[in-house]
Amino acid sequence: MSTHNVWTHKGTFLLAAIGSAVGLGNLWRFPYLTGENGGGAFILVYALTIFAVGIPILIAETMLGRASRRSPIMGMRFLTRTHGTYRAWESIGWLGAASAFLILSFYSVIAGWAIHYTWQMLTGTLVGADAEAIGAGFDALLASPGLLTFYHSLFIIASGLIVGMGIHKGIENGLRILMPALFAILLVVLFYGIANGDFAAAAGFLFTFNLGDLSLEGWLQAMGQSFFTLSLGMGAIMAYGAYMPSDASLSRTAFAVAVIDTAVATVAGLAIFSLVFGAGLDAAAGPGLMFVTLPLAFAEMPFGGLVGGVFFILVLGAAISSSISLIEPVAAFLVERFDLTRPQAVFAMVLASWALGLLTVVSFNTWAEGSLFHTLFGRSAFDFIELLTNIFMPLGGLLIALFAGWALTYSEVMKEMRTSETWFQVWRFLVRFVAPAAVAFVFLRSIPQVEGYLLPTVGALIIVGAFAVGRTYPGKGRQER
Repeated sequence: MSTHNVWTHKGTFLLAAIGSAVGLGNLWRFPYLTGENGGGAFILVYALTIFAVGIPILIAETMLGRASRRSPIMGMRFLTRTHGTYRAWESIGWLGAASAFLILSFYSVIAGWAIHYTWQMLTGTLVGADAEAIGAGFDALLASPGLLTFYHSLFIIASGLIVGMGIHKGIENGLRILMPALFAILLVVLFYGIANGDFAAAAGFLFTFNLGDLSLEGWLQAMGQSFFTLSLGMGAIMAYGAYMPSDASLSRTAFAVAVIDTAVATVAGLAIFSLVFGAGLDAAAGPGLMFVTLPLAFAEMPFGGLVGGVFFILVLGAAISSSISLIEPVAAFLVERFDLTRPQAVFAMVLASWALGLLTVVSFNTWAEGSLFHTLFGRSAFDFIELLTNIFMPLGGLLIALFAGWALTYSEVMKEMRTSETWFQVWRFLVRFVAPAAVAFVFLRSIPQVEGYLLPTVGALIIVGAFAVGRTYPGKGRQER
């Protein structure tokens, strides 16, 4: 990869990684999971897992991207050859690209809902509406395949245009505008929540740490959210890492991404729950928290339509910053492997993902039940695609940790990390043992068919098997350390 494809400034990778991490997961999934799982205890487990699992794998995935200077697929092909490892490890790149492609297909549909609510808020349609009217409006949106397709198309086209303009003119310049604007809007919504909501109740809810309130399922959801929020295992971090300057610190950048991503999710939670508690609404509203409960809170507050519109613009911007990272791994591969121009590669990726997204569109209405997917898989097309990503992403993250922890030599890792011996030893222990075990556990629990005694048995087999494969490498890593 030529030096042309390197971020202009060291801090751009930080912006890009934060843009990939800060999305619907922070503004939609994190608050509703926190609400469903008792608040502070969920956040505590989430934060601990970020440090023990998220940061080590984030460093590892960035390292693989920067060491190869290629797209995830071509990069893993290069690394397996140069290290004399089994070609099966190329699956890391394929799993990441497949995850990005699948996630973009349904992410675009859900992000499109924010377009609908931005318009409704700014036009005052929801001002004074009651819970029944807002709930009925959301149901009507889901029941309209035409409207969902329209919003899905608008969103994915906007994302594709940014990536199609290139690394510097498109992604880099887009992020320099998007990210500061998103942080400013988030603070505006927080101050609005403090002024018009119940900030004390929100803070008490989020920062009261009682682990006894957290079920096993809550623990697993907190661990899973900490992994998914950093965009690990979907190829985006590896693709962005390929453009990272060689003198930028992997460790400092990874810690900064994790801290800022967690801070954004926490501030969003404070803003959202201030409004929810201020309106006397239920914090445990689940997935409907953003699209039913929150619009109801805005509807009952002064200038709620305007601030609500600004909030959903924030949601849209955060979603776009994540979606462009989903396009990049596949688009970069198409450019490298088939010598396509960047606009051609982006068009191919976006068109295919848009077409697959139509399955998610009809999953909410015409194929809501009784479809071919229900017959074959016992679930809707959307649920099936989401299940695939819940398998591919953690499996990719697991393999990334094992490859970086066992295949890369001491000198290679130190060349990339340029850190102290103490932190290297801590990172290597976490990435070799702690992170794979945690990711494998969450991964296996996400598969409905794995139950009871099969869970620890299969988990142990995966870890021991991967460890044994790592030990058989003919590379020079075993000789160095």
